[in-house]
Amino acid sequence: MLGLMLVTFIIGRVMPIDPVLKVVGERATQAQYDAAYQAMGLDDPLIVQFLNYIRDVIEGDFGRSISTGQLVLNDIKRVFPATVELATLGTLIGVFVGVPLGVIAAANRGGIIDQVARVLAIVGYSVPIFWLGLMGLLIFYGILGWVGGPGRQDIIYTGMVPTVTGLLLVDCLIAGDWGAFKDAFSHIILPASLLGYFSLAYISRMTRSFMLEQLSAEYVTTARVKGLSERAVIWGHAFRNIAIPLVTVIALSFGSLLEGSVLTEIIFSWPGLGQYVTNALLAGDMNAVLGGTIVIGTCFVALNLLSDLLYRVLDPRSS
Repeated sequence: MLGLMLVTFIIGRVMPIDPVLKVVGERATQAQYDAAYQAMGLDDPLIVQFLNYIRDVIEGDFGRSISTGQLVLNDIKRVFPATVELATLGTLIGVFVGVPLGVIAAANRGGIIDQVARVLAIVGYSVPIFWLGLMGLLIFYGILGWVGGPGRQDIIYTGMVPTVTGLLLVDCLIAGDWGAFKDAFSHIILPASLLGYFSLAYISRMTRSFMLEQLSAEYVTTARVKGLSERAVIWGHAFRNIAIPLVTVIALSFGSLLEGSVLTEIIFSWPGLGQYVTNALLAGDMNAVLGGTIVIGTCFVALNLLSDLLYRVLDPRSS
């Protein structure tokens, strides 16, 4: 976290954007400029500025957004749940499809399922997500009308569901509004499926690799010689031993979707953190950009820590 804050601090200082002008405007007098310069602490030595920056970040103070006029922390609280909801659903799709696909592909190495899984992984890594997003909108929304269009909800449902968690699907369930839930689901399913496909490609590939290593181990041969069924060997022995590295893969995949959904959010006009940071960057709003960067970095650190804590639970040697 200290390294992350150091990097974001340096980025904020080397960017060719004058933060004072963004606050006071280009028509401000020199006296107004100097007063704002001192008020922002930019006349202090860099080490003092960095220590003040660390203090502010720890206190949750990312400054005020020039674009919205609100505190960056309040903006992030408003937009981040939309990104979390999208990334969570995408990760669930990736896990519940990618893990079984990787296991079955490894168990039938060289077979048709293995070939299909490898092709899906290659396509998932190769095809740009913005192209898939545009094609998805054209086909499933524009032509077939199976899903909702861009945005998180149709305008008729906007503001109808009270915000409790910020996760729209959950809030719709809490409110018992099934019409709003159906509408929200129709909007999220396509972008979540695209993110889920990219997550699936990574997770299935890693699962297959882990399983191939375990299935070639001596204990698997011993289990088969003892007469255990192939299902018991694969799911009861080999799969249990890949649970630990698989946790890390899933955690990193979730973190990647949190920070890598920028293009998806832009294409689908999804009001999440990725779109917020992108708009802030285009407007030269560095407080918002750096605040969003720190939040995503914190999520990565927390996910890695969670993976480490789960190791003891999933490690067969600890049972």
